[in-house]
Amino acid sequence: MKRLPAIPPMIPALALTLVGLAAPAWAQEAPAPAAAAVAETVAPIVDKGDTTWMMVSAILVMMMTIPGLALFYGGLVRAKNMLSVLMQVFTVFCIMSLLWVCFGYSLAFTGAGSAEDATWLTPFIGGLSKAFLAGVNTGTLAETFTQNVFVPEYVFVIFQMAFACIAPALIVGATVERMKFSAILLFVVIWFFFSYLPMAHMVWWWGGPSAYDAPAGYLFGHGDLDFAGGTVIHINAGVAGLVAALVVGPRLGFGKELMAPHNLPFTLLGGCLLWIGWFGFNAGSNMEATGTAAMAILNTTVATSAAALAWAFGEWLFRGHPSLLGGVSGAIAGLVGITPAAGFVGPMGAIVIGLAAGFLCMWFVISLKGRLGIDESLDVFGIHGIGGIVGAILTGVFAAPSLGGSGVFDYATGAVAEGYSIAGQVATQALGVVVAVVWSGVVSFVALMIVKAVIGLRVAANDERQGLDVTVHGENAYNS
Repeated sequence: MKRLPAIPPMIPALALTLVGLAAPAWAQEAPAPAAAAVAETVAPIVDKGDTTWMMVSAILVMMMTIPGLALFYGGLVRAKNMLSVLMQVFTVFCIMSLLWVCFGYSLAFTGAGSAEDATWLTPFIGGLSKAFLAGVNTGTLAETFTQNVFVPEYVFVIFQMAFACIAPALIVGATVERMKFSAILLFVVIWFFFSYLPMAHMVWWWGGPSAYDAPAGYLFGHGDLDFAGGTVIHINAGVAGLVAALVVGPRLGFGKELMAPHNLPFTLLGGCLLWIGWFGFNAGSNMEATGTAAMAILNTTVATSAAALAWAFGEWLFRGHPSLLGGVSGAIAGLVGITPAAGFVGPMGAIVIGLAAGFLCMWFVISLKGRLGIDESLDVFGIHGIGGIVGAILTGVFAAPSLGGSGVFDYATGAVAEGYSIAGQVATQALGVVVAVVWSGVVSFVALMIVKAVIGLRVAANDERQGLDVTVHGENAYNS
C-alpha cells in the first residue's frame, strides 16, 4: 500500500480501524501503574465530553431505525401490511446488532498492522482477530481524529453497531408487501457479510492519526471522502433495494390498483425522528465534541431544509400541488445527500447539495421511475441511491477551501494540504460511487439467487392479496 501523505481530517467515526494495527497505543489497555511514569509524556487522553457525545450519538442513530425508519416505512404501505413492515425493520435491527459484535466489527475494522503483514485482501476486508469482541474491554481505547486523543473502544463498537443496523434495514422498503419474511432476513444477512462489511472496510478503515501511513482500505487509500456513510450505507443499500425490486418483481396489481400510503402522519413522525437522529449520524461521526461536530449539525439542518423545499416546490411546479409526502421525502433525500459531506463542506455548500439532492431525487421518483416501470416500492434507490450519488459527487466540489470547504488534511505536515483539485477529487468520488454500485449490485443479485433457490422469494398470491399482517404474522395493526 502506498504511503498516504494526505488524509481527510474527518472521515467518519466508521473510518477508524482502531484495532489490530502496529501503533501500540491504537487499541490498548490503560497503562499499568508501574509503567505510568515511563508513558507519562504519551499517555492517551480520554475526554469524557467526547465519550459522552459518542454514546449519545449512537443512541440517536439507533432511534433512526427503531422507531424512526419503522414508522416512516409503515405509514407508506397499505394498512394490511403495516405490522409486517414494522416487524421486518425491528427484526433486522436485532439480527444485525448480534452479527456486529460477533463478526462485523472485526471484519470491518481490523487488518494488517504493517505493510509487511498486508495481503491482497487487506484493502477489501478485515480479519477475525476481534471476533466476538476478543480483546475488547472497558480499558481498551480507540483513537479519534486527533493524535493521542481516544474514546473507550466499547463506545466505538456501539456507534458502529448503530450504523450497521440501519443499513440493511433500509433495503426492506424496496420489497414491502410481497417478499417472504424468511427471505428478507436471509437476504440481508448475506448482504451484510458480503457487501456492507467490505464497503465499510474499503472506505473507512485506516491507521488513524498515529499510523496514517499504515495499510488502509482500498477507497480510503485513493482519498475517497465519506464523512458519515454516503457510499457505505446509502448507495450500498439503495442499489441493493433496486436489485431486489427487479428480481422479486412488482406487487400484484401494480400500475392498476391504488397503492397509496395508509397513514401519512406516521410517515411524518418517522421522518422527523430520522432527521433528529441524523444529527448523531453525521455529527457523531466526527468522534469529538468540537466545532466540526457543530458544523455537521448545522449542515445537516440546512441541507435537509433545502431539499424538503426543493422537492415540495418541484412537485408544485410539475404536478400543481406541494404534498406532505413530497416534503418528507425531500427531507430524507437532503439528509442522505449531506451525509458524505457533513464535516467537509461549509453551510452554503450544504444548501446547494440539499437543493440538488431534493430536486434530482424528486425527478427520479415522480418521473423516471414511472417510465421505467419499476415497483421499487418505497423509493429506497430513488432517495438513498440517487441522493447518495449526488452527495458523494458534490462532496468533491464543495470540500474545496475556495468554496468554503475544509480541504484535505495532511497528517504528514499537520496542516490542510495545498492545491486542492476539484476535478481530481470529483474523479476520486466517482470511483467510490462506481465501486459501491457494482459491488452492491453483484452481491445483491447473487444473494437473491441463493435465497430464491433455497426458500423462494415471494409469498403466495392469496397471502399477498389478503395482506402480510394476517397471513405472515397472525395479527392486525388496526381492529375496528
